[in-house]
Amino acid sequence: MDGSKGRLVDGLGLATCVAMIVSLYMIFMYAPTERVMGCVQRIFYFHVPLAWVSFLAFFVVCVASVIYLSNRRTLWDSVAGSSAEIGVIFCSLVLITGPIWARKAWNTWWTWDPRLTTTLVLWFIYVGYLMLRSFSAHEDRGARVAAVFGIVGFIDVPIVYMAIHWGRTIHPALFTPESTGLTPPMMTTLIASVITFTLFYSYLLVHRVSIATVKGEVERLKELLSS
Repeated sequence: MDGSKGRLVDGLGLATCVAMIVSLYMIFMYAPTERVMGCVQRIFYFHVPLAWVSFLAFFVVCVASVIYLSNRRTLWDSVAGSSAEIGVIFCSLVLITGPIWARKAWNTWWTWDPRLTTTLVLWFIYVGYLMLRSFSAHEDRGARVAAVFGIVGFIDVPIVYMAIHWGRTIHPALFTPESTGLTPPMMTTLIASVITFTLFYSYLLVHRVSIATVKGEVERLKELLSS
């Protein structure tokens, strides 16, 4: 990793740490306890940012895949693959934190609600994307097929977002004070958490792409030495 990239990673890491400390303080100390659900409601400040970052990560997969197909630069393939890995992790956490919150809010761990179901489908799509990348025998061909898969798979993201408008649902539609009963301190805490998790995603992405770049260079050196 060269000096500029190292400084970028260090800067993002420091900003993420500071933002995380501030967000945790706001979640557990600044935001008031919700009257009905109590402390369990605080998982909301993790669940929503996790969902946002999942959507962002899969959007980056889509954009990076389009760019890769247009210029065949391995950097963009690395960005797509790295973002998909992070997105799957965050989407997994969405599917874990959601039922914990739902148990208190809806008195059930899981329901085949349109948004929940389409989110689960989204998780399967990008797990399949990662498996496709892992099991592809031909690196260039596998990258092209994965890029197409990543672009097509992103179609489910707007479906997840719009699912609550297309069918009967118990999932909140809009995260506004009017629709959720959030007080101004709650909304401020939510915004801070979204910013924090976005910084965290950015840090992880830059770090993971750097690792993938170094790995690619090592593989090329091995091929040169063996030829």
